Formats: sequence, C-alpha cells, structure tokens
Amino acid sequence: MQRPVLVIKLGTAVITDNKGVISQAIIRKVAAEIALLSKRFRIVLVSSGAVGSGKSFIKQYKGTLTERKAAAAIGNPILIRLYQKHFSAYDIPVAQALCERVHFSRRAQFLQLKETFDAFWENNIIPIVNENDLISNVELKFSDNDELATLMAIGFDAAALIICTSVGGFMNDKKEIIPLVGNVDRNILGYVTTDKSSLGLGGMTSKLTFTRLANSLGIKVIITGLKGSSPFSAALAGEQGTTFLPQESNLKARQKWLASGSITIGSILVDKGAAKALQQRRSLLTVGIAQVQGKFVQGEVVQLMDDEGVILGVAKVKLGAAAIKESLKAKNVVAAHADDIVVF
Repeated sequence: MQRPVLVIKLGTAVITDNKGVISQAIIRKVAAEIALLSKRFRIVLVSSGAVGSGKSFIKQYKGTLTERKAAAAIGNPILIRLYQKHFSAYDIPVAQALCERVHFSRRAQFLQLKETFDAFWENNIIPIVNENDLISNVELKFSDNDELATLMAIGFDAAALIICTSVGGFMNDKKEIIPLVGNVDRNILGYVTTDKSSLGLGGMTSKLTFTRLANSLGIKVIITGLKGSSPFSAALAGEQGTTFLPQESNLKARQKWLASGSITIGSILVDKGAAKALQQRRSLLTVGIAQVQGKFVQGEVVQLMDDEGVILGVAKVKLGAAAIKESLKAKNVVAAHADDIVVF
C-alpha cells in the first residue's frame, strides 16, 4: 500500500531569528522528526527562509521586488546546504524544488512535476520546495508559501497539511489556542488580527484562506508550532496546535488539479442566482456575472466569488476577461462549462 502524502510548511519566523539567521538547532530537530515520519508518509517540505537568509548580503536592503529576488537567489543555496547537512545524519538526501505557478496551471507540466516527486519518494529523497523567486512574474507569483504548500497538498491529494507558525496554533480573542475547528466560518474569521511577522509575507488571514480551500477538498490542515521534540507527530495526533477538519470530497484527480491552480490573477463575481446554480454544478452563464476582475484569457483558471467576496470555487473559463465583459449584455452565453467548474 502506498504511503500517504504529508505536506509540511515552515515559515520564515519559525526557522530564523529576528535578523533572519536560520537556527541550526531547529533545522536539526525538523530533520530528525521528518526522518522518522518518512517511514509512514511521502513528505513534501515547503520551507521559507531564503529571502531572510540572503537579504543581509544586499547593501541598504529595502525589500523591493528586485531585492527580494536577489536575496532569494542568495539565500536558497544557504538554506538547502543546511537541510543537506542535517538530513545527511539520517542518510536521507534532499532535493531543491523551485516551483512556479505554471507548474500548477498547466496540466502537462503538473503531471511532470508529480512524476518527478514520485521519483524522489521512490529513492527516499525529501523534496525541499520553495518558489522560484528569481524568475517568477510579479503577476503570477504565489501570494506566499502558505499558498504554495496548499497547492502542493491539493495537487498531490495529501492526507494532511501542517503549517508551522511562531504563535503555535489558531487563537481565539483571549489568545488561547483553539484545538479543533470544524468549519472556517465567519465566527472563526472574526478572531483574526492583521498581525504578521516582519520576516514573512503571510499572516493568519492567508493561512485561513488556504486552510478553507484545502478542507473543502478533503485535506486535514493543522496550524501548529515547533514546541517539543516531536511537534509534527504531536500535531498529527491532535495533541498540539489547531486541527481543521476536512470535508468529504468526491472530486476526481483532474478536478483537484483544477482546484490546485485556483488562486490566480483573475476573479469572476456572480450574483445570488448564479451562486445557487454553481452549487448545483451547472455551467456559468454570463447573465449571472456581476463583475470581472483581473486579466485572463480563454482556458485559464479563475476564482468564482459571491457578492460578499466569498470564494465559491474555481472555473476554467471558456471566454477571456475582455470577451466576458463584451458578452455581459447578451443572455445565456456560457462563460464556463459545468465540467470545468469546481465548487468548494
């Protein structure tokens, strides 16, 4: 029987100090536990820290996009060398996998990505995943590594996604960690503050957005810290952090791939009637579209949102943004076929 996939995401603040220096003690602990877990799971390790590691080499660093790209290019070799050093103690080689959105949005390239990862796992190799910051187009960048880890989890149909954060879990308004969340609803979202690490890009809002996406596609998500000697095992056992329960999902592999490229450069806002029709797995007609956001072309994947801005799902569009805008005055023009719509 094939081992299930486990995706683990480490944020910058979790593995570095305030100056962006990576803690070898933390990398050592991570390597030790993943070495054990790799006997039960096929592991994907999504690790931030490249920009934080490389920015000290940039004179008068101000955090511009160009400087971040340069810092990432410097920091990635530093990061991967540390992982190589500490995983080698367990005779486990690591591979650097720098990904771009195109690896998820184009089916052929995604299948090639999966085949490569299968080769890693067959040879007991741990892939260390990060965005290919140096060449990523600003319009097509992942919003942060929470998104990249989520798309990995969805695309590989992971059993669980562990997102490590410096706060150790999802907290209520009393700063108490909530151990179990059944649904990411408005009550849960009401606890979110806009705080985020000075080293990282994402905050808790980002984590909840992608948690909701993964849960809707049948993937358990755990937001936790690195407390204790076996934080990942403790999190999987429900003894640490916050576990967000998955919903039942009957989607086929292709539909999950479609969802894995979901957070894109375009959005379609639909009215209440269209939202109801989408829940019934019907095609999207332009008559139900209230607004088009972003630039996208025929065949790309876009978000579907209701009039309150809640993401309903994703669709592979039959028409580009310009064509949809031109067709809004017409009736019953198909913007996306039912077979190319995934509702969360």
